[in-house]
Amino acid sequence: MSIRLYNSGTPGTRNRIISDFNDLTRKKPEKKLVVHFHRAKGRNNRGVITSRHRGGGHKRRYRIIDFKRNKYGIQGKVSSIEYDPNRTSRIALISYTDGEKRYILYPENLKLNAIIESGIDVPIAIGNALPLTNIPLGTYVHNVECFPSRGGQFVRSAGTSAQIMAKRGDYISLKMPSKEIRLVRKECYATIGRVGNADFKNLVSGKAGRTRWLDRRPHVRGVAMNPCDHPHGGGEGRSPIGRVRPVTPWGKPALGVKTRKKNKLSDKFILRRRV
Repeated sequence: MSIRLYNSGTPGTRNRIISDFNDLTRKKPEKKLVVHFHRAKGRNNRGVITSRHRGGGHKRRYRIIDFKRNKYGIQGKVSSIEYDPNRTSRIALISYTDGEKRYILYPENLKLNAIIESGIDVPIAIGNALPLTNIPLGTYVHNVECFPSRGGQFVRSAGTSAQIMAKRGDYISLKMPSKEIRLVRKECYATIGRVGNADFKNLVSGKAGRTRWLDRRPHVRGVAMNPCDHPHGGGEGRSPIGRVRPVTPWGKPALGVKTRKKNKLSDKFILRRRV
């Protein structure tokens, strides 16, 4: 992926940096792999806002992604590289030799018309999916399963990858993108390579309207509110928050306070906490 910078002809283009989409080979998605889905827009089943600053945005249709990669022993060819509005990474359309088509997350440097496979004894090549125990130490992987046969849940965002650090008994040590080192069962599948679209982190919206297209509503600072609306509110002019530490609108500590539950079941699988 490459990015596109603009000359400052208008306020909206002064700082805008967007993708130029040159890496895409097809505009319209595969019809059979696209479904309608309801977007909650921050509301629960009663219509009450439970996640603030969400709503609006352009209509989207969901692309069905093959996170399980369970076409064992069947070769597939990369037919196209496409845009997915529901995730930061690109997706690749795979045409298998048995006639089926599926979408997968697009790994970096995977070429058009390349052949990919899934299975226990497939080659160590970009886009191939194998059990973690069959992947050499030091290899970078993505779309990692948390539980066997459940489908990839770890390392799916644009530009991310996990590294296989060690193998001990029934578990594999993985260094996650957050620098956390975590144990995963050796039977879990992972895909070789790094997720594509690594320049996503460099994009700049440039204007508030473009952010609204992406389903994000305006965020108002607490210090700009009244005391009845936020604990940071009130005071004369530009005043401090008046608290020992920043808090949420509901009075809980915010900005840097750890919120992970103590004695969580998965704590025993974490060898080193994330930075």
